[in-house]
Amino acid sequence: MAIVSNRNHNYPFDLSVVLPVYNEEDNLRLLHQELSDTLEKMNIAYEIIYVDDGSRDRSAEVMMEIANEDQHVKMVFLRRNFGQTAAIQAGIDLATGAIICLMDSDLQNDPNDIPRMKARMDEGFDLVSGWRRDRKDRMITRRIPSMIANGLISRVTNVRLHDYGCTLKMYRREVLDHVRLYGEMHRFIPVLANAAGAKIDEMVVNHRPRIHGKSKYGLWRTVKVVLDLITVTFLTKFNTRPMYIFGGIGFAFLGLSILLFGSSIIHSLISAQPMVATPMPFFSAVFLVGGIQTILLGLIIELLMRTYYESQGKGPYAIREVVMNESTREQQRDLVAELSS
Repeated sequence: MAIVSNRNHNYPFDLSVVLPVYNEEDNLRLLHQELSDTLEKMNIAYEIIYVDDGSRDRSAEVMMEIANEDQHVKMVFLRRNFGQTAAIQAGIDLATGAIICLMDSDLQNDPNDIPRMKARMDEGFDLVSGWRRDRKDRMITRRIPSMIANGLISRVTNVRLHDYGCTLKMYRREVLDHVRLYGEMHRFIPVLANAAGAKIDEMVVNHRPRIHGKSKYGLWRTVKVVLDLITVTFLTKFNTRPMYIFGGIGFAFLGLSILLFGSSIIHSLISAQPMVATPMPFFSAVFLVGGIQTILLGLIIELLMRTYYESQGKGPYAIREVVMNESTREQQRDLVAELSS
């Protein structure tokens, strides 16, 4: 029995480690030493990709020094500070490993967790997400907002993870092949992967207190996460059927319009006053127009989504693997050769 699967592609490296960097000059040397020692012990082909996200300190110079000393290192220098998600996307685009590991460059993620995550991946998972159960961050500004955000994301998306904000995650290459990241979307990769049928696991990882530098995140990030959650929910649940949500809202508006108009008629008959004596007819007209416009908007978005999928040759499904016996495989080869001749 022969198996034709997405996972049989040949990649130059077994593992690519991608690290976004922003003003981490004091952490990079120690981090790279720990990371290199860990990866060397794993006895695999690996690459380390540092993405400088417009650092204003000496991070770029330190990265250049590291790259000159270590042939496993690749570097990406962004023209300005685009944010963590954009830096991660740049690293993913450059990565050529069969498995991609994302981690922070502030020394709070422990490189020694990478072998354990790789072992879990080898059990057949497509994504292993880190969980900072004993998190070494401030309670008010970091941990409480994170717990609220994690609970909200898990409830809305139905992908139950304890720690969406932990950058330390490991992915199979094909999980990320068709994912484009914007805003703060890197934390939502598990949701996007789940929508494509990926097998997801979560494991407890070590989290260390920050020694050098300072955190780049504040309470405003929680607001951005909520806004991105709305986007991700739409992309995962309604990206191939936008008419369902816009049509549903449109019909709700039309129902309210009919209800208000009927109420205004009943009120006029009972009170012997003209219908325009109350604002109900006005609001009925507003909901009527709003309902029609929302349904028409749904039709337009439906056409746009179909154009998007058809122009890129995409379908409304994702294949995990294709299984066929050897004779069928030979027949397909003969057919392809005949059509090509």
